Amino acid sequence: MQFENTLAFAKKLDAKDPLRKYRQEFHFPKINGKDVIYFTGNSLGLQPKRTKNYVDEVMKDWAELAVEGHFYAKKPWWDYHERLAEPLAKVVGAKAKEISVMNTLTVNLHLLMVSFYRPSTKRYKIICEEKAFPSDQYMLQSQARFHGLNPNDTIFEVKKRSGEHFWRTEDIIEKINEVGEELALVLIGGVNYYNGQVMDMETITKAGKAVGANVGWDLAHGVGNVELKLHDWNADFAAWCSYKYMNSGPGNASGIFVHERYLGRKDIPRFEGWWGTKKETRFLMRPEFEPMENADAWQLSNAPILSVAPYLASLELFEEVGMPMLIEKRNAIVAYLEFVLKEIDAEVAESTFEIITPKDRGCQLSVFLHGQGKPLFNYLMENGVITDWREPNVIRLAPAPFYCSFEDMYRFGQILKEGILNK
Repeated sequence: MQFENTLAFAKKLDAKDPLRKYRQEFHFPKINGKDVIYFTGNSLGLQPKRTKNYVDEVMKDWAELAVEGHFYAKKPWWDYHERLAEPLAKVVGAKAKEISVMNTLTVNLHLLMVSFYRPSTKRYKIICEEKAFPSDQYMLQSQARFHGLNPNDTIFEVKKRSGEHFWRTEDIIEKINEVGEELALVLIGGVNYYNGQVMDMETITKAGKAVGANVGWDLAHGVGNVELKLHDWNADFAAWCSYKYMNSGPGNASGIFVHERYLGRKDIPRFEGWWGTKKETRFLMRPEFEPMENADAWQLSNAPILSVAPYLASLELFEEVGMPMLIEKRNAIVAYLEFVLKEIDAEVAESTFEIITPKDRGCQLSVFLHGQGKPLFNYLMENGVITDWREPNVIRLAPAPFYCSFEDMYRFGQILKEGILNK
């Protein structure tokens, strides 16, 4: 398609968008009395309007049933989280039994490391990407120390090549093969938070498994954003948060994937709690742990229902639309945003920014501002563009397909141009 940087063309694209009605399903903040242009679904998704009904239902059941809500609520609390497994499995490319919802992301990564990072004298090393999200770095370093290891001798980062802003898959494979029989774990962010790059998860997983390592994925920026086939890719485990592209609300419950080959086993090391034991005998209070036959065996405590309810509300939207349609809209709107950025760059006096996100991408474009700085970011925020700043000089733009419009992309371009010219 031949794009045009005009309001009429953007509105034409919106008129043809089969997802355009879903914009009305979300609450938008307002600045200067107008809905914002929202580019931070990669940090916190907008609130679906139907969320309130799900939370109100729980509050009503709590008020009217109290403890009996565990079994007699419209959606009984004791198995509330199970309702999320099937729709989540479709989003991440898994079997429903491989999915559970519990805790928060880094907590779950630590719990999964109990099972999937079992260092020995010979095989103890970990591979991650250079400058992984800080929480992942802290988690890996503390895990190494917990096992009596020096993080500097244990964790190996795959670096970008000099002068490049992205990782090359061949460099990751080379590092995996180099560490070889000493490699215990590959744990990488499936979509990098900083540059928006989508890793070749299938190829990397295959390489890690080939040398005998376990392979896991932090999918905080991947779930609800990119196509995933965790089961078919043969990943050992994965975890993600739900408040970015999944729109479940700040700090809400995390999801996990554990490949079916590990399910129903009593011999796998794992921290255990009573919500992971079989439902049939859970309330008999037996002293011996009998693991659930699915990923719920990794649960420790009963689900935080007021946190899980918004997640279920958002997953209803994903069930209605499906990932293929979301990805089709994502590809179109990100392509149009890239076009608008390049058009604006050509219209100003000198080249002012550089897109550092490679072609292997999801919703996000990370833009390095040359000759610009925080004042331009502040100008955007003051004029109704909610975006994200990352040091040293990058703004991240993530047009989530559920609620962002092509007109938003055009309007952003005009505000950006004004900000550059009026600096």
